[in-house]
Amino acid sequence: MSSTRVLILGVLLDGPLHGYEVRKKLELWGAQHWANVAFGSIYHALGKMAQEGLLEVVGDDRPSGRGRTVYGITPEGRAEFDRRLREHWSEIMPIVDPFQVALTFMDRLPKADLPAIVRERAELLRAGFTSFERARHAKRAADAPRHVDECLALTAAEFRAQLEWLEQAVERIERDDLP
Repeated sequence: MSSTRVLILGVLLDGPLHGYEVRKKLELWGAQHWANVAFGSIYHALGKMAQEGLLEVVGDDRPSGRGRTVYGITPEGRAEFDRRLREHWSEIMPIVDPFQVALTFMDRLPKADLPAIVRERAELLRAGFTSFERARHAKRAADAPRHVDECLALTAAEFRAQLEWLEQAVERIERDDLP
């Protein structure tokens, strides 16, 4: 089961919602940055999970009966969420990052250009820390759960590790130890 489906089931644990509300909650959490959520796929996933019995249509949100479909999680959906959530805790997956590709071919760049390119990436990472702080304040202002901040904290830690590597790499490049 994709992370998007787990996220949808998890959001619906708090009560029935229509697709737009699910999307807005995931956007508030910043899930597009750490879970590879394609927001357009939410509506398809809701319908598919309803067909699979993981969700049920509990009504619509307009008195005319012609509103947006509201979905609730079924007992089967709760069981599936619990099972998949536990799997996600124990599943180790590589982080797919285009920077790894760049590192693979760093020897193909002109040696004289490499220190500047590495420093530029380091500056981008430093700017990312500022963005994390703004995002954390925005999430708190919107009453996002505090544990959602941990996704930002983890990403910031990954950026710090990469920044540390970059700073050492510049020195190694200038000493002609890299690449």
